[in-house]
Amino acid sequence: MSAVTQKFFIDGPAGKLEIVLGEPQSMPKGIAVIAHPHPLHGGTMDNKVVHTLFTTLLELEFITAKFNFRGVGLSEGQFDHGSGEIDDVLTVTQTIRDQFSHQVADIPLLLAGFSFGGAIQLHVAERLAPEFLILVAPSVVNLKAPPVPETTQCALIIQGDQDDIVLPEAVLNWAAPASQPVVVIPGAGHFFHGKLTILKQLILNYFSHRL
Repeated sequence: MSAVTQKFFIDGPAGKLEIVLGEPQSMPKGIAVIAHPHPLHGGTMDNKVVHTLFTTLLELEFITAKFNFRGVGLSEGQFDHGSGEIDDVLTVTQTIRDQFSHQVADIPLLLAGFSFGGAIQLHVAERLAPEFLILVAPSVVNLKAPPVPETTQCALIIQGDQDDIVLPEAVLNWAAPASQPVVVIPGAGHFFHGKLTILKQLILNYFSHRL
C-alpha cells in the first residue's frame, strides 16, 4: 500500500480533535471518514476494526481519516451521548473536504463506522448524503439510527452472527423495512476476532468494481 499518513489536531465543537489522515499516492477515489466504537466502553480510533477499515480504504485509494471523538485519547471535551459526536464527524468531514478542495472537487464521500460509530454515521448520513457507507455491527437500537439515505449509492452493512453486544436480530430488524441487505459473517463476534482478514476482503471485493 503506497500511502502517506500523518497525525494532527483540528478545532472541534468541544475543543481539539485528534486525527490520523492517510493519503493515497495515486489520484484519490473519494474521501472516507471513520467513526470508532463507544467512548465509554474503551472505543478509540486505534480499535482493530477501525484500523482494518482505515488500511482497507487507503488501499481502495480513498483519502482516509480516523479520529478520536471528544474526550477520547488526546481529543478535548467530554462524551455527549451521540449528539456532540455527530457534530464531531461533521466537523472532521468538512475540514478534510476543505483541505483537499483545491485538489479534488466534488469528490465522493464515504462514511464508515463500527458499533457506536456505525450508528453515528447513519445520523451524519442524513445530513451529508454520502455516496458510500460501510457500517460494521452498527448499534442501531441504542442510538435510534435512521435508515440508509435513499441518495446513498452503495451501503455495505456487515454483522457477525455471534455478536452478543449488537445483536444480529436488531440489525436485521432495522434493515427490514427498506429491505437493506446485510452481510453476515458466520462465527464472528462483536470485535471480529480472527475475522479481520475476511472483513477486509469483503470490503475490497464489494468496492473494487463500484469505484
